Amino acid sequence: MTTSHSPDFHLNRPGVLIAALPAVLGFVPENSLVLVTVDRGALGCVMRVDLPGALNDLDGCLDHVAEVAAAAEPDSAIAVIVDDRGSSCQTCADEYRELSAVLAVRLAEWGVELLAAHVVDRVAAGGRWRCADGCGEGGVIDDPSASPLAMAAVLDGRRLYARRADLQQVIAVCDPVGAAAVADMIGVHGPDRSDADARADVEAAIAAAGSLADGHRLPDDVVARLGTALTDLQVRDTLYALAVGESAGQAESLWAELSRRLPEPWRIEALTLLAFSAYTRGDGPLAGVSLEAALRCDEAHRMAGMLDRALQAGLRPEQIRELATTGYRLADQLGVRLPPRRVFGRRAG
Repeated sequence: MTTSHSPDFHLNRPGVLIAALPAVLGFVPENSLVLVTVDRGALGCVMRVDLPGALNDLDGCLDHVAEVAAAAEPDSAIAVIVDDRGSSCQTCADEYRELSAVLAVRLAEWGVELLAAHVVDRVAAGGRWRCADGCGEGGVIDDPSASPLAMAAVLDGRRLYARRADLQQVIAVCDPVGAAAVADMIGVHGPDRSDADARADVEAAIAAAGSLADGHRLPDDVVARLGTALTDLQVRDTLYALAVGESAGQAESLWAELSRRLPEPWRIEALTLLAFSAYTRGDGPLAGVSLEAALRCDEAHRMAGMLDRALQAGLRPEQIRELATTGYRLADQLGVRLPPRRVFGRRAG
């Protein structure tokens, strides 16, 4: 789930609404049910689930969809069914109608009104939409690249992906053989570990982020050292502060690199740090796929679980950033000098 707000956005124009979905989700949805919540007349939380082969098979997960959508207590919602058969499959009309009716009932149980349900064949300029309930209305999709939300995303430094699989590649292990080699180098902290050791690890992570930003490839032994360092909770919790520092971009690139090069279970901490960094700057899509991967490795991971619940509940980035305060406090205790906190502009939240 992700959130977005734009003063130039009109929820009562389906062609505009559907064209904005790639900017909100971070990728172009395909074969998906997308639920857009409406909070006091503005675009609220947006969530997406895959469409199964038979739409009737989706009925079992609609309870969860409605519960998650209702977590932020929106007034209402709009559903978009992305199905490449959408504009031409007349025999699918009953399935679309039934799906929207069941979803309306599930949402109503949580006090959320389903304002409309649309079916679209493709989320692209020239794609066609029509009512899922058979109202007879329909039209053409605006150009997603010209959406005000797409422009805002680019200004915020977010990259938009052609499909969700492309976004997932940002965190995918790129070299399993190399990751296995790194695993053989990862050590275990001994009981006599000191604050000086933790301080050295934090400083090593900051130095690695700077080296990566300068275009240097991190050697395997450095990746292994950082993988070991992140198993120290004092080190890990200190490094969360980098997400709100002036070198946040460098740190986020480091967490993405470690997510791709560390083996399980050590990559979990890198994935969670990446998710936190993305979340604090308002990139819900990247945060979401990172948390999904982390929880797939360890569903009981405390920080990943907490961030995932916050993201699904629509908690705003500025509220999440406060967690970084602990990192600065720990850095003071260790005697580490972190980059100063950056000032977030209006679009950062």
